[in-house]
Amino acid sequence: MPMLRDISLHIHDLAENSVAAGATQIDVMVCAKSDGYLYVEIQDNGCGMSEELLSRVTDPFTTSRTTRKVGMGIPFFKMACEQASGTFQIQSEIEKGTKTCGSFQIRHIDRLPLGNLGETLSMLILEKPEIRYTVTASSEQGTWVFDTDTVRDVLEDTPIQEYEVLQWIKGYVEEHTRNIFGGVLDEIIGRT
Repeated sequence: MPMLRDISLHIHDLAENSVAAGATQIDVMVCAKSDGYLYVEIQDNGCGMSEELLSRVTDPFTTSRTTRKVGMGIPFFKMACEQASGTFQIQSEIEKGTKTCGSFQIRHIDRLPLGNLGETLSMLILEKPEIRYTVTASSEQGTWVFDTDTVRDVLEDTPIQEYEVLQWIKGYVEEHTRNIFGGVLDEIIGRT
């Protein structure tokens, strides 16, 4: 498995871990702070990990999957953070869930680009539409929160995984990502 090419793909991979852990809610936070770091946090209410598994989870040869003998998602995310002079931390508690945090020095030459959060979120919703996803994006330009429960309330009887709804979510998230991170992250050209 090659290293993922942007942060949003890491978010997708970590959220899939949360889904596999039985999460019904997954919260994603992406924050560019004035200290020059981009912070990424994925928190779930899944089954959590034992202390023993948690101590080994950054080892690529540790996985709970039965389909293959290696688990590269968490080790690759940790490596991506560290290559951009950032940090990595994971906390987990049985029956309470897991929180994975990483930071990236924004101006570091090896920082991965943010990628397409709208596409990532719409793929996650398509894969598991019953899960509640929240995304919080913030920078010195403001804070924006997206919540699939709010969208479901507006949709009433229309399924959230309908093609047109997913396309709207993708565009809506992309627009707000530009508004929050445009000019703050070099790869995001400007605000709309």
